[in-house]
Amino acid sequence: MTATPGEILRTVFGYPEFRTNQEQVIETLLRGEDVFVLMPTGGGKSLCYQIPAILRPGTGIVVSPLISLMKDQVDALRANGVRAAAYNSSLEAGEAREVLIDLRAGRLDLLYVSPERATSDGFLERLAEPAGGRVALIAVDEAHCISQWGHDFRPEYVELRRLRERLPGVPMVALTATADPHTRDDIRRQLGLERASCFVSSFDRPNIRLEVVDKLNPHAQLQRFLAGYGHAVRPALSGSMGWRAQPGSEGAHEGEAGIIYCSTRKRTDDLAAYLCGRGIAAGAYHAGLSAEERDEVQEAFIFDRIKIVVATVAFGMGIDKTNVRFVVHWDLPQHLEGYYQEIGRAGRDGLPASALMLFGWEDVARVRALIEKGGNEQRVAVERHKLGALVGFARELTCRRRALLGYLGETVKPDGGRPECGNCDVCLDPPELYDATEDARKALSCVYRTGGRFGVGHVVDVLRGSQNQRIVSLGHERLSTYGIGADRSTQAWRSLLRQLVHLGYLRQDMGEYPVLKLTPSAAPLLRGEVELRLARPRVRSTTEVGVAAAEGEAAAARAAQGGRRGAKRRWSETRTGEGLPPRTAAEWEAGGDDGVGRPEDDALFEELRVLRRRI
Repeated sequence: MTATPGEILRTVFGYPEFRTNQEQVIETLLRGEDVFVLMPTGGGKSLCYQIPAILRPGTGIVVSPLISLMKDQVDALRANGVRAAAYNSSLEAGEAREVLIDLRAGRLDLLYVSPERATSDGFLERLAEPAGGRVALIAVDEAHCISQWGHDFRPEYVELRRLRERLPGVPMVALTATADPHTRDDIRRQLGLERASCFVSSFDRPNIRLEVVDKLNPHAQLQRFLAGYGHAVRPALSGSMGWRAQPGSEGAHEGEAGIIYCSTRKRTDDLAAYLCGRGIAAGAYHAGLSAEERDEVQEAFIFDRIKIVVATVAFGMGIDKTNVRFVVHWDLPQHLEGYYQEIGRAGRDGLPASALMLFGWEDVARVRALIEKGGNEQRVAVERHKLGALVGFARELTCRRRALLGYLGETVKPDGGRPECGNCDVCLDPPELYDATEDARKALSCVYRTGGRFGVGHVVDVLRGSQNQRIVSLGHERLSTYGIGADRSTQAWRSLLRQLVHLGYLRQDMGEYPVLKLTPSAAPLLRGEVELRLARPRVRSTTEVGVAAAEGEAAAARAAQGGRRGAKRRWSETRTGEGLPPRTAAEWEAGGDDGVGRPEDDALFEELRVLRRRI
């Protein structure tokens, strides 16, 4: 009698029941149909192809991008009695031959293959020939790597379409933890999965508290944060002490488990040494270490011999450690997709966990410099947009969870009429709200009158009455919304537009040009049927902003002085045309002091220029 998926789940993998969408994905593959799976980190993607590969005749071919991830998966499967192997560049010639012999003889349930090996002519011919061993299914893990719009594009993944061409009758499943709607469509198109069944699980991890703080004194900030998780900091110790030299390193340490992400190997080593020098046992993990050193740190972390790993972003893929209580981004991640994946390694047991990001404009400059080094102009444009979205999230004034999920294409359903999550720093310490109804209507009207074909920058330029060449060439200086927002700063309008996107009044396409478009929710607001209160931008102290605040205010004042009179006339005409009373002089004067025009932190390029002058 053939075992059922539920029986395999319990007897082989030791889980009592399936998680959301797992059983449906497995049943679809068992019927021989294609599937696209979007499931968050920790959601159990691996079981979606492992169980049907065990149950279907033949060997399941799993394409995976990282050798370390393959090793983790194969070791875990073998420990559970599953016949699994890996085929990649780390194997000696003799070992590779043995794997292929087992494949041909049908002695494998699952074979993990690197994309380079999977698309080689020799391997494809071996799979296609009658004596090559039957293929049960093809699983493309980390499928976002195939898309130019994804956050981790890998050119070798593009060749995976050859697997579908050589094995047209074999069911294929593409799996990823993070992909915005545009990337999802691109993945399906590239792999020929346009007609595949799609299973999209919720991205929401409500047990993880989201927090972003300005990086002012990072070592002190980190020490205070770690103290909240039981890691007592002692005075600096003389000499360099690694985690192996810490008192009690042979057993479990006090404090909770966590991961701290850094951008470079050197920063990883330096921070791990800093923590160890203050009595906190922390291991460094990055590609510059030997395989033996990485395995030692990873094993020590999994078995709680150390509680903190300071790592580059490669760490964590495939690591199933449920009791990670916190994730810290010491440096700015490169994009929101990576941020989401990395914080998803905390709180997999469903218990409360925290994600802390230390945000610094110096880090923004560093990430942007890395992006600009790219040789592919299209890819550089995508990465610029993703960096802008990340900076917008970090400077957000509305619920961070709502903003993050919205970026990933998921709409948050208000709980009891409240859009706040109650578990992010913005919701726990909300900013002051103000009546933004009229400003929102200006912005929405401008998006409408520019045809929904332009991004944030152009819409703001029209609102503020810019006379740049592009506006003149498009004739947008003749629009009724031209200059109606000259009394607000560029930063204020950017903040407002970002909040309108996060609240669902606007959507921002994630294609080649991230243009703004109205959503159906915008209509009642434009018609004056509803009022809208938005967060007033927080103003940092002079010591934090420095020269940027004064220059920002001066620039806003100059812009307002030049365009205010014409803006009054055009906006009054627009209101009259829409059946609304003209704005009174008192309203115009009152509007100038509502605080929206104050400089904000998200003035990326302006602040960077100021920073360079200060340095």
